Amino acid sequence: MTTIDDLPVRADLRGRSPYGAPQLDVAVRLNTNENSYPVPDAVVDAIGKAVQAELRDLNRYPDRDAVALRTDLADYLGHGLTAANVWAANGSNEVQQQLLQAFAGPGRSALGFGPSYSMHPLLAAGTGTRWIGALRDADFGLTPFSAVEQITRHAPDLVFLCSPNNPTGTALDPAVVDAVLRAAPGMVVVDEAYAEFARAGTTSALSALPRHPRLVVTRTMSKAFGFAGGRLGYLAADPAVVDAVQLVRLPYHLSALTQAAARAALAQREALLSTVDAIKEQRDRIVDTLRSRGVRVAESDANFVLFEVGGDQHVAWQRLLDRGVLVRDVGLAGWLRVTAGTESETDAFLGALL
Repeated sequence: MTTIDDLPVRADLRGRSPYGAPQLDVAVRLNTNENSYPVPDAVVDAIGKAVQAELRDLNRYPDRDAVALRTDLADYLGHGLTAANVWAANGSNEVQQQLLQAFAGPGRSALGFGPSYSMHPLLAAGTGTRWIGALRDADFGLTPFSAVEQITRHAPDLVFLCSPNNPTGTALDPAVVDAVLRAAPGMVVVDEAYAEFARAGTTSALSALPRHPRLVVTRTMSKAFGFAGGRLGYLAADPAVVDAVQLVRLPYHLSALTQAAARAALAQREALLSTVDAIKEQRDRIVDTLRSRGVRVAESDANFVLFEVGGDQHVAWQRLLDRGVLVRDVGLAGWLRVTAGTESETDAFLGALL
């Protein structure tokens, strides 16, 4: 039987594992930071009608520039943005891949501060970009001084910042973003996949866009919108960045059905985003309950919580799984991550952790 080792795979990809989380048939799945609430019936009907309207013309290619969708996304983001500032693709991962293709690639480098989103190094590898694994502080925080010191030392062509950070959950101090923008010689990408869940008073990097043409903010509809199956991510940036990304995008990369479904979801955003407060309530409940039990927990502005298990995290992960609750082992020694779900899912998790 032929294996991958028998094929002429690129040397820098050998020995790597594909990104993914276990999808197991258990009662409570809290490992992939999905929105646990199903799409409301009214939104299902609206999306269904929008998709139905596209079916007759599936013999034609979709709008390759997705102008109507980008206009709707700009309207949602506000901050004076227009379609010219926005680009969309199949999830924020594809958006970030396109950014690496346009601004990094062979002979160039990208830097991220770990522990952080594990997909960023994989995207770098896939685009032939040299990955620089910089580090966060011991408490998982990141200070302007630490960030600038590491950027100055490595001079990367592209910097990834996550705010809120995955898997730790904490949003960045705007001073860190400002310091990185001043120090970085190339592009700065702020991944705000969980921005809608941030605690009151948290500043989005969107507010810095007018002052920084090398800043890119990426977002997704997978989390707060509960649109993970729809696969829609997007960026906001200077129009010149959007022009650059279009040099590497695949033709007609967003299907007519995806564009129609996403636009319908955006039109129904009040209903879709109505679950955000409930999710934040469960997140804070997890944090407060675990701390009351003496468990060390990272501050969270996301829809998940990183918590210390006091030993081998895989043993703790298996113990929870044996009790019907699936959480995420992110490979961080002594820590696990749990998604904030419904009230009953939180009940199950907190009960299984005893």
